[in-house]
Amino acid sequence: MSGFDDDSSEVTERNIRVLEALLFASREPLDERSLSPYLGEGADIGRLLLTLQARYAGHGVNLVRRADKWAFRTAEDLGFLLRREEQETRPLSRAALETLSIIAYHQPATRAEIEEVRGVATGKGTIDLLMEAGWVRMRGRRRTPGRPVTYATTEAFLDHFGLEALGDLPGLEELKGAGLLSGRLQPNMQIPLPFDGALRDDEDPLDPDDISGMDEDT
Repeated sequence: MSGFDDDSSEVTERNIRVLEALLFASREPLDERSLSPYLGEGADIGRLLLTLQARYAGHGVNLVRRADKWAFRTAEDLGFLLRREEQETRPLSRAALETLSIIAYHQPATRAEIEEVRGVATGKGTIDLLMEAGWVRMRGRRRTPGRPVTYATTEAFLDHFGLEALGDLPGLEELKGAGLLSGRLQPNMQIPLPFDGALRDDEDPLDPDDISGMDEDT
């Protein structure tokens, strides 16, 4: 019986080391489906990840969850070490910050809905910039006249801003206090449910032309 326990412990430790190696080597967060082929049959990958996460708690890097994916990231209290790198990146304009905030809190959102909240027109280049950064994506088309494109945030958005899920976003009042949102907010604007990527009943999938690069404003 003791030998069986030792074998089980060795398999568990090997699986944890495999997960650790895979996650360290990956530039992007990985989900359980991507990791499971490298583990032994019957491995409880969810439990293994939580064990690995606990082992890195308090270290200079932490294992964090971003939506349904996992990644190693610098501990939050050591983020100042990356300040120089952040200062070298191109800052977002106020229009881009407002647009990103509105999409995050009101997704799926069309351009018209974004403009209604902001109270001003939103230039095509603003959304293009957010899409190039990988933080916003075209999601679908609203089932209304003109079938406008709907926009949503991405898993890269969660990862960049250190969020496990959209439910971890700061409150609307906090965003308004920081100047990221104006006072003209729709009454039904609420923090969304955690990101799942599924289309709503009032959305259709994107057209093939949308995916191949057709103007998303049609």
